[in-house]
Amino acid sequence: MSKTADTRLSDGSDGSDGSAGPDPSRWKALVFIALAQLMVVLDATIVNIALPSAQQDLGISDGNRQWVITAYALAFGGLLLFGGRIADLWGRKRTFVVGLAGFAAASALGGAATGEAMLLGSRALQGAFGALLAPAALSLLAVMFTDAKERAKAFGVYGAIAGGGGAVGLILGGFLTEYLDWRWTFYVNIPFAVVAAAGAWLVIREPAGGRNRSPLDVPGVLLSTLGLVALVYGFTRAESHGWTDATTLGLFVASAVLLAAFVAVEARVASPLLPLRVLTERNRGGVYLSLGLAIIAMFGLFLFLTYYLQIVKGYSPVRTGFAFLPMIAGMITGSTQIGARLMTRVPPRLLMGPGFLVAATGMLLLTQLEVDSSYAGLILPAQLLLGLGMGTAFMPAMSLSTYGVEARDAGVASAMVNTSQQVGGAIGTALLNTVAASATTSYLAVHAAGATGAEAQRFLQLEGMVHGYASAIWWAVGILAASAAIAFTLINSGRPGATTVASSAAASEDEVKIPVVAH
Repeated sequence: MSKTADTRLSDGSDGSDGSAGPDPSRWKALVFIALAQLMVVLDATIVNIALPSAQQDLGISDGNRQWVITAYALAFGGLLLFGGRIADLWGRKRTFVVGLAGFAAASALGGAATGEAMLLGSRALQGAFGALLAPAALSLLAVMFTDAKERAKAFGVYGAIAGGGGAVGLILGGFLTEYLDWRWTFYVNIPFAVVAAAGAWLVIREPAGGRNRSPLDVPGVLLSTLGLVALVYGFTRAESHGWTDATTLGLFVASAVLLAAFVAVEARVASPLLPLRVLTERNRGGVYLSLGLAIIAMFGLFLFLTYYLQIVKGYSPVRTGFAFLPMIAGMITGSTQIGARLMTRVPPRLLMGPGFLVAATGMLLLTQLEVDSSYAGLILPAQLLLGLGMGTAFMPAMSLSTYGVEARDAGVASAMVNTSQQVGGAIGTALLNTVAASATTSYLAVHAAGATGAEAQRFLQLEGMVHGYASAIWWAVGILAASAAIAFTLINSGRPGATTVASSAAASEDEVKIPVVAH
C-alpha cells in the first residue's frame, strides 16, 4: 500500500519538532468544537418551532412546508460521507472553519429570505456545510485527545451536547419565535459560527500524520450521495404519501441499488471514499447500527411530545421548550457524570446496553400517555429516565465510533456516526409518524359513533391523537430494546487502555492510529 498520510500539520509546519505529547491547547479547542456542534444540533430542532410563523410569513403551502426540514436533511445526510472524506483530504481544521463560515452565510440567507425558494435554498446550503462541519468536529476530538481519561471527558461533553442540544433548540426556538421573530432562529447561528471559527483558527493544531491525500473517489461520492438522498427522501415521502406509493417504493429500490453499487465500488477502488475496514470492525459497526436505531426512537419522541404538549395540553412554544428541560438535565448527567466517569473502568457495552434499556424504560412509561396525563407524574420521570439512559449510552458510542481507526480515516469514520444519526432521524420521523397516524385513524373510525356534539368530537380527536402517539411509542420501546441487544452482542471491546499511540512525522501511515480500546 502506498503511503498517503501527509505528515504536515494543518498550519503548514512539517511537524518535525519531535513532540509527541498532547496538544496543550486541546481543552481550549474543545470549547470551540463543542460550540460548533451545539450550533448544528440546535439547528436541527430550532427551525421546527419557527416553521408555522415562517410558513405564514412567506406564503408557503401546507404541501411544501415539509421541505424546510427535508431540504436540510437531504443535503446533510446525503453529503456526510463526502464531507468526512474532504476533512481527511484538506485537513480537519481547514474543513471545520470552512464549514462554519458556510453555515453562517447560509443562515444569514435563510434569515433574510423573501420567498419560499430562497428559504429552501438556504436550508439546503446549511445542510451541505453542516456535512463538512460535523465529521470534522468529531474527528478533531478523536485525533487531539489521546489519553484515555481525557478522551472520556472530552467525548462526555460532546455526547451531552449531541444528545441534549436538540431539546435546547426547542427552548431557544420558542423564545426567539415568541418574543422576537422567526428569522432569528436563523440569525442566531451567526455569532455561534463566528466565535467558533475564530477560536478554532487560533487554537486548533492538528497532529502530524493525519492527512489522507489519496485521490478522491468520484464514483463513490456520486453513488453514496445519490443513494443516501434517495433513502432519506423515500422515508420523508412515505410520511406524506404512504408506504405503498409508487414513487416512494421506487426511491427505496433506487437507494438499495445505488448503495449496493457503492459497496461494490468501494471494495475494488484503490482509494475508496469509505474504506470497508471502517465498517467491518465489529465495535464501530455495532455503534453505527445501535445508535442509528436509538435515534429513530428519540426523533419520534421529540415530535410526539412537542405536539402533545402544544396541541393536547395547550402549552406555548416557550413553555414546551422548558418542559423538555428534565430530558436535557438527564442527558448531561448521564453523559458527563455516569458515562465519562465509568468509561475508563467498564467496557463500553456495559454502558451502552444498560443505557438503551433505561431509555426504553422511560419510553415504556410514555405508552401510558392519556389526554389528562400529569406532567409531574408521568412525563417528567419518563424524560429523566430517557435522558439518563441516552446520555450514558451516547458518550461511549461517540468515542467508540472512531475506535482503533487510522488517523487518515478519522474524518470518514466520524462521518459514519453522523450519517447513522441523520438517516435514523429521517426514518424515525417518517416511520413513527406513519404508525401514529394509522392508529389515530383506526381509533376514530371505531369510536366516532359515540361522539355527539362539538365538545365530544373535539375530545375524541384529542383521544385519537394521544392513542396514536402511544401506539408509536410502543414501537420506539422495541427499537430501543433492539439497540441494547445490538450493543451487548456486537460491541466486545474492553475498557480503554492507558497507553496511546502518538502520531509523529516519522510514523508510517499504518502506525498512526487513534488510541485504541484494549480487548
